Amino acid sequence: MATGDQSKKRKQRYLLQNRPAKKKGAYPLKPGVQGFFISCDGGREYQASQEAINVIDSFFEELMHGTGLKVNSSGVLENPINKKVTFSYSEDEDEEEDDEGNNDKEEENKEVGDKEEVSEGGNKQVDEKEEASEGSSEVKQVAETETEKDKQEEEEEKQKDVIEEPPKKKPCVEEATASAKVNGNAEKSIDKLIDAELKELGDKSKRRFMKLDPGCNGIVFIQMKRREGDPSPKDIVQHAMTSAAATKKHMSRFILRILPIEVACYPSEEEISRAIKPLVEQYFPVETDNPRKFAVLYGARANTGLDRMKIINTVAKSIPAPHKVDLNNPEMSIVVEIVKTVCLIGVVEKYKELAKYNLRQLTSTK
Repeated sequence: MATGDQSKKRKQRYLLQNRPAKKKGAYPLKPGVQGFFISCDGGREYQASQEAINVIDSFFEELMHGTGLKVNSSGVLENPINKKVTFSYSEDEDEEEDDEGNNDKEEENKEVGDKEEVSEGGNKQVDEKEEASEGSSEVKQVAETETEKDKQEEEEEKQKDVIEEPPKKKPCVEEATASAKVNGNAEKSIDKLIDAELKELGDKSKRRFMKLDPGCNGIVFIQMKRREGDPSPKDIVQHAMTSAAATKKHMSRFILRILPIEVACYPSEEEISRAIKPLVEQYFPVETDNPRKFAVLYGARANTGLDRMKIINTVAKSIPAPHKVDLNNPEMSIVVEIVKTVCLIGVVEKYKELAKYNLRQLTSTK
C-alpha cells in the first residue's frame, strides 16, 4: 500500500499545476440543456456542426434585429425580393452631367455669336473701305479707329468668356483628411469590437451556441445558452424553415433536419412527465378558446431498452383535455428524441407542411 501511495504522489508532481488533464473535444450531451437536434450525413458531423452554428446564428440575428424577410401564414413573402436599387451618388452624377452639358451648349452658342459678330464687322469694314475710296481720308481714319475698337471689344469678350468658364473642381484635400480621421476612429472602434468578440468566442462560457457531443453517428446537438430577451429555439427554427420554404435558398451542404429542443431529461416516465410541464403550460393551456390538435413524434437512437408506446402515452396524457390527438392533420407536434440516456423534447408547428423540417428538401428545386 505504501509503494502505491508514493507512485501516485510522484505522478501528481508531474501534472501541470497539480491539476488533472482536461479532456479534449466537445462536451457530452447531458439533461437540462436547450438547443437544436440536427441530423446530418454520416461521417460529416464536424462539418455539419460548423454549418449549423452559422445558419442558426444568422437566423437568430434576423429575429433580434428584424432584418429577415416577412413571411405570411401561408408561406408567401409579403415584400417582393427584386427591387430597383438607387444610390444617392448616382443622382448627383446625373445632375452634374446635365450641368456640364448645359455649360457646353452655352459655350458653343457664344462662340457662334462671336463668329457672326466678326463676320458682320468684316462686312462693315469692306463697306467702309468702299466709301473711303470714294470719300476723303478722314473717313479712312474713322474706319481704322472703328476696327481698332472692334478688335479691343473682341479681345475683351474673349477674356470675359475665359473668365465665365466654370471653374475646375478643386481636389477636396480638407474633406479627404476629415474623412480619413473619421475612418481612422471608426477602424479603431471596430478593432476594439472585434477584439471583444474574439475574447467572448474564446471563452466557452460566454458563447451563445456551442456544440455538444451526443455520442452517435449522423447526429449533432447545438446547445443554446439563452439570455433575457432572446428568442426560443422553436422561434428560431420556425423562422428558418418558413424563410427557406419561401426563398428556396440553399443554406447548407451537410444538414438534413433541424428540430428545436426545449427540455432535456432522463428517459423515464416520471422524469418526462415532470420536465414537460412548462411546455404544456406554454403551448397547451387549460383555459383556451382554441383547442389544438397535436401528435407525438418518437425517435430513439442507441437505446433499445425503452418501450415506445409507454413514452408516447406519458407525453399524451400530460396534455390537458381541451386539446385532442390528431395523427393525420396536427397543428402542433411534440418531438421526443431519445439519444442513449437523454430524452430531448420540443414542440414544432406545421411539421408535415414544412417537409418534416428537412432543410435539404425545403431548399431543393426539384
